[in-house]
Amino acid sequence: MAGTPPTTPRTTPGTSPGTPGTPRVLRAMNDRAALDLLLAHGPLSRTRIGKLTGLSKPTASQLLARLEAAGLVVATGTSEGRPGPSAQLYAVNASAAHVAALDVTPERIVAAVADITGAEAGRFELRTPGRGGQDVVRQVLASVDGAAKDAGLTRAELHRVVIGTPGAFDPNTGRLRYASHLPGWHSPALLDELAAALPMPVDYENDVNLAAVAEQRLGAAREDQDFVLLWNQEGIGAALVIGGRLHRGWTGGAGEIGFLPVPGTPLVRQVAKANSGGFQELAGAQAVPGIAKSLGIDTAEQPYAEMAAALLRRAAEAEGEEGGDAEALRELLRQTAQRIATGLAAVVAVLDPGLVVLSGGVTCAGGEPLRSLIQSELAELAASRPRLVLGEVTEQPVLRGALESALAVTRAEVFDTSAH
Repeated sequence: MAGTPPTTPRTTPGTSPGTPGTPRVLRAMNDRAALDLLLAHGPLSRTRIGKLTGLSKPTASQLLARLEAAGLVVATGTSEGRPGPSAQLYAVNASAAHVAALDVTPERIVAAVADITGAEAGRFELRTPGRGGQDVVRQVLASVDGAAKDAGLTRAELHRVVIGTPGAFDPNTGRLRYASHLPGWHSPALLDELAAALPMPVDYENDVNLAAVAEQRLGAAREDQDFVLLWNQEGIGAALVIGGRLHRGWTGGAGEIGFLPVPGTPLVRQVAKANSGGFQELAGAQAVPGIAKSLGIDTAEQPYAEMAAALLRRAAEAEGEEGGDAEALRELLRQTAQRIATGLAAVVAVLDPGLVVLSGGVTCAGGEPLRSLIQSELAELAASRPRLVLGEVTEQPVLRGALESALAVTRAEVFDTSAH
């Protein structure tokens, strides 16, 4: 899971809190199981928790009393208005902890705060076009504080922050790579400066990886341990999930497939300086308006990603129509699908995933018609036959993934009752 540090089992002999099989550890396991059930199902009665966990009524009662005393659950009323302790309902205490997430692009930072249940409690957006340098720390602080204030909290009351950016921070150097278009974020001292300015732990993750976390937790990849998320918005990229975990690569650059050399475009050299590559030029947002113009389709003057999404949405809506631009729009979908499948075929040849999730505003604008065409094209170009689906988390997927990443770590820490 993104942002989750590996755990080291305790090795103290005897009956320490970390020894498997001791009563304290077993209680903690039951506590966590009950909390997870409450998160999944909402308010539950003592009887229902006992049935779902297999615990006896007395043990379930002791468990709930323990969690209530720890401030992790609260009584929320009774089942269908019935009196009596067996009808009392319990829910996770939403105020037990709060986390924050930031989705950073060259134009803006969107920040959100969620409570421990995952419900969003506050949001703030800071426009940052063309700004950078020393402003980055102030921008992050302003964004965190703005979302916290909207949630009725202060910065100090947040348990953890996850920041999603284009590119990735190289774990070997601490510097942001693969995102030269993000001004001010490339200082080697930036992570230390942010750590000094923020009172809580801060994790950093690639934006496309976070979109994959959102799909893995909440969307189209909930049942899959191995999948690729193909992202197409301002840039084209991928997230690779293998065995249920993100694969980031040696420098954090796994999935930077916009740099992939592909047939159909000139070979791009010094891709890091160009901040582009063959697949980006072939199938990225900037390619769609060019295809449209070559087909005689009118295009409006607007940013590439918005223009590409509008064109593909228009083309998807024209499926089945006759006359006018309908034929040209169908050809736009076909050519776009062919270009996307060209790069995707290389990814499939290397990873052989069972599932590919299509995400990002550009590809998703083409909807089912574009997905179906990409699936057909890929069948012609790749030996394996992964299932292609549209992403289900379409509202701020990077931000949602960052919140889910922060929540995963925070719940593991806050819900651990073994030391109580």
